[in-house]
Amino acid sequence: MFCASLLLSCLTGCSYLLTPSVEVKLEELESGQYKLDPAHTTVLFKVSHMGLSTYIGRFNKFDATLDFNPKQIKKTRLDAFVETASVDVNNPKLEDSLKGGTWFDSEKFPRATLKTLSVEPSSQSGSQFIFNAELTLLGVTKPIQLQASFNGGADNILTGYYTLGFSATGTIKRSDFGMDSYIPMVGDTINIEIYAEFQQQ
Repeated sequence: MFCASLLLSCLTGCSYLLTPSVEVKLEELESGQYKLDPAHTTVLFKVSHMGLSTYIGRFNKFDATLDFNPKQIKKTRLDAFVETASVDVNNPKLEDSLKGGTWFDSEKFPRATLKTLSVEPSSQSGSQFIFNAELTLLGVTKPIQLQASFNGGADNILTGYYTLGFSATGTIKRSDFGMDSYIPMVGDTINIEIYAEFQQQ
């Protein structure tokens, strides 16, 4: 019993030591080139199902680069892609269908890509921004806005990288990209959520 308590105390103490001191002031964050940490990133999509519920899916393979300039945020650029065949809805049969021609057509269009065009502040707090970007899906390119937040930055002792926390949300109409099957039974509006960590290179 004593050994178990001692072990628990040691583990608790270590977690405090390993938790970084996160700097949240934008002007104090480190500028530079960043690469996505996929192990600590989630890309979700949400769509109405028959007006009864919100169906949630995710992509498991993706990558992104971030050219981050906190002192001149308008110069910040984010470029990203997801591999559409990595779609995950916790239903293998439905996933096979989503990879097919009616939906993502992953064999013909293996990637959906995002390219930033401009960045502008969206709040007085200094941590929220609008990323004006182009999304290319199914070979169609359309403008998209991402409401983004930088959650802070810190030296990550476990990885050895200075790391930024980032989250973003956006909305698209899937019919704009030619994915118009089963509307309105399956909603046209797709909500996108991104939760990510970027490691300084």
